[in-house]
Amino acid sequence: MKAVRIHEYGGPEVLSIDEIPIPQPAPDEVLIKVHSTSVNPVDWKIREGQRKDKFPAKLPLTLGWDVSGTVEEVGEKVSAFKKGDEVYGRPDPTKNGAYAEYIVVKANIISLKPTSIGHTEAAAVPLAGLTAWQGLFDHGLLKAGQKVLIHAAAGGVGTYAVQFAKWKGAYVIGTASDTNTDFLKRLGVDEVIDYKMEDFESVVKDVDLVLDTVGKETQLKSLNILKEGGRVINTLMPEFVAEAKDKKVHLIGFMAQSIPAQLTEIAGLIDSGKVKPIIDKVLPFTSAKEAQIESEQGHTRGKIVLQVI
Repeated sequence: MKAVRIHEYGGPEVLSIDEIPIPQPAPDEVLIKVHSTSVNPVDWKIREGQRKDKFPAKLPLTLGWDVSGTVEEVGEKVSAFKKGDEVYGRPDPTKNGAYAEYIVVKANIISLKPTSIGHTEAAAVPLAGLTAWQGLFDHGLLKAGQKVLIHAAAGGVGTYAVQFAKWKGAYVIGTASDTNTDFLKRLGVDEVIDYKMEDFESVVKDVDLVLDTVGKETQLKSLNILKEGGRVINTLMPEFVAEAKDKKVHLIGFMAQSIPAQLTEIAGLIDSGKVKPIIDKVLPFTSAKEAQIESEQGHTRGKIVLQVI
């Protein structure tokens, strides 16, 4: 099979298209024929070697930690899935990913994909969708009627966070460039702040929750707009813990986990028309280099999907 792999850490030039054997599933694993995967910042951060400590992996490594495809084979201990099932999920970032024609994953980290969309759209859901869900609800404790600020609201995580928060009944504020204002209002954002023209810290106050995928100065400023007891949930690293404590607010960092029950719930929202994946571009998986370069520039609306079949 073909797979896009790295043999060393570095820039986009280290990505290579290799011919490697189709992996065989262990007793608790399934072999998935990959239809589509998508690009996430973790892909190029791992490629660059930024995540060696957090995600220790053996080189050469196949990248790509979103998958939508069809079960081709099941391990002898797997009873939840059968050959032909259409599934999606977020594979383990310490193991080979889905920039490939086949992938093996533990059966307990995947779910049946939404039935109302194809594999191309479904591949854009797992990692970003789980990050938004867990950030808002598991760590952010978002409730109906609360006010939430979502940074980078037009990005991969942001577009899901906006839709989940609106579904929950929250008042949603989003930061984005002005080119995304109309798009975000159509998606459900109540108030859009153009981060290039306005300082959100001076126009927003009394927020219950901030979902921060940006970090650094944005994280620090976010502490100043919260109600007492409010929360900043960060997908990178909590850098200003002492400042948060002084202000009597919570600063929490997290990394999304593969939770099939949440993937099932998200699939239900998609199938009921309450949530839709936002796809910026679809490329063949052999164009992973181009896709990662574009992802690194940080201006993608929604997700870049890599199609394998």
